[in-house]
Amino acid sequence: MGKGSWLLALLLLSSLLGTISVQELEQRHRTERISGSAGDVLEDDPVGRLKVFVYELPSKYNKKILQKDSRCLTHMFAAEIFMHRFLLYSPVRTLNPEEADWFYTPVYTTCDLTPNGLPLPFKSPRMMRSAIQLIASNWPYWNRSEGADHFFVVPHDFGACFHYQEEKAIERGILPLLQRATLVQTFGQRNHVCLKEGSIIIPPYAPPQKMQAHLIPPDTPRSIFVYFRGLFYDVGNDPEGGYYARGARASVWENFKDNPLFDISTEHPITYYEDMQRAVFCLCPLGWAPWSPRLVEGVIFGCIPVIIADDIVLPFADAIPWEEIGVFVAEKDVPKLDTILTSIPPDVILRKQRLLANPSMKQAMLFPQPAQPGDAFHQILNGLARKLPHPRNAYLKRGEKILNWTAGPVGDLKPW
Repeated sequence: MGKGSWLLALLLLSSLLGTISVQELEQRHRTERISGSAGDVLEDDPVGRLKVFVYELPSKYNKKILQKDSRCLTHMFAAEIFMHRFLLYSPVRTLNPEEADWFYTPVYTTCDLTPNGLPLPFKSPRMMRSAIQLIASNWPYWNRSEGADHFFVVPHDFGACFHYQEEKAIERGILPLLQRATLVQTFGQRNHVCLKEGSIIIPPYAPPQKMQAHLIPPDTPRSIFVYFRGLFYDVGNDPEGGYYARGARASVWENFKDNPLFDISTEHPITYYEDMQRAVFCLCPLGWAPWSPRLVEGVIFGCIPVIIADDIVLPFADAIPWEEIGVFVAEKDVPKLDTILTSIPPDVILRKQRLLANPSMKQAMLFPQPAQPGDAFHQILNGLARKLPHPRNAYLKRGEKILNWTAGPVGDLKPW
């Protein structure tokens, strides 16, 4: 849709422009500092506040897996790889486990990919169990707490439930051996079996260099009102179309495919990133899981994320004021999306855009190489630092056991 069409539509839809000029609406270079405790947390420096010991595992758990398929470096679950690389050279790393606050086990559980590049989580539980058995057998630190001072990066669709379909993920539950550990995961949904209390919710991985290469001039007008590219139906895995995205994506298509305010399609153009920078709102509906990389892309490109995922728990929610930068739409209200978005006052849109223009906001959503102050790596460390000191009950009495090593599906107990 052209700029003129969008502005005409805005003028016709109630009093959306009010007394604010088009020039003001398109002025994106101004930024606004994140106020209050959220801004302070976002700018925290974790160095000096914690020490992390990195277990040295045989390469079959990480490097050799990556060597088999380098696509793992660019898919949405790649945070587990880059977190490992970051920690190896981070100033918070300690080579003396006796002084460590946290222990990290580098296992690349999402790097078993199909020919289409989708991760197969079926071996992940066996792989994780094998790694835990190894560290429990060779170091004394796991056994003294059964993992309560250990953290694991588990960026699957449903975290440590290790399945991409929600019903089966719920049926499996979180891998029993991880019940006392802290999970660093992309998945977050309130009151869900697969979200462990105390987990650190992180953004999915989006390649920083690739996005940087597609930046357009910041004064480019935002001539697209609502933008989305992606699946509306997952015919291969959900032939009847009612389960995928809990029907929310299908509802977007059925209600707005012919609406001139909505630039939506299943096609993924080469101008995808540029188009997001020309849009006011970017739809971020749930898919198989509540989150997607669109959330990161929207923040990076200053496109207000329209979050359609009931009860979602968002990345670094104590540092990023999601309510102030995004728009939340209940899944049942998708048919009213046009009314909801055109009813947002221009001054509210402007403030959201100014907050999104804050460089520290964008930095917190990325895993750059090399690492940079305030990035997602540092936000994870900040989250770990805020969980210190460990409670007394983290450490077990001599001979005390809590975890059941033989719990879980029979298939998970097979050697890896």
